Amino acid sequence: MRKPTSKNIANANLMASFSAAQSRRMLLKGAAAGVAGIAAMSASGLAYAKSDTAKRPAADSIVSILTVARTAEQLAVTFYSNGIANAEKLGLSGNDLENIKAALVEEQIHQQFFTANGGQSLADTFSFPEGPKTFTDLKTFIATQQQLEGVFDSAFLAAILEFAQLGRPDLAQIAGQVATVESEHRALGRMIGGLMPADNWAFTPVLVATVGDAPALVKKAGYLSPQSGNSYTYQEVSTDNAGVEQRKPFSANSTVQGNG
Repeated sequence: MRKPTSKNIANANLMASFSAAQSRRMLLKGAAAGVAGIAAMSASGLAYAKSDTAKRPAADSIVSILTVARTAEQLAVTFYSNGIANAEKLGLSGNDLENIKAALVEEQIHQQFFTANGGQSLADTFSFPEGPKTFTDLKTFIATQQQLEGVFDSAFLAAILEFAQLGRPDLAQIAGQVATVESEHRALGRMIGGLMPADNWAFTPVLVATVGDAPALVKKAGYLSPQSGNSYTYQEVSTDNAGVEQRKPFSANSTVQGNG
């Protein structure tokens, strides 16, 4: 069996930093062991979903889910826009830079959708665990991107279940549509960072039991503690990018389309 590379182990350790101190502690414990831990965590998460989450009502309201989603997208826009602003320092150019620009536009479109549908803003000024180094060192930038996209994916997957429990399968499907794009961003980051394979998860681990758990994990990881020298404010960016298509959620089975 191929041994995990140091990059994969570091990546797994980053994901492990989102471990909750309470009900999810045992589920996430294995992530620190590396790639094998991620696989074990996914299996445990499946068992957890069958035995617990699927049986209990949603803990969040529709508005609170949309609010967390909007705030998460604002953090994503802040991250990617600062990466692009510092592209030369990061060594981002050519197709890599164009792909990051597309990811930024997609996150902004998501933010606009959640805002238009009632999501509020919990925060618009953020910090990053490694501070300014995040935008001067490519390895740190990609490691941060992997951590963020991992928890975004988890939150939107949790949202699918909660929206369904709340009687909104239409919103559950849209949450799934967003989750697939966040997963694309994660694979894109791995490719830019030289992490192989780029698509290394068979099942995306759901690291939070409810969407409402996500803000505490993000705060614990160091994204919600802005201070002098490590303070980055969300600013809406242009969504002009001819390469980004499917700008409104579409489903043949849904009556909810666009931002209305």
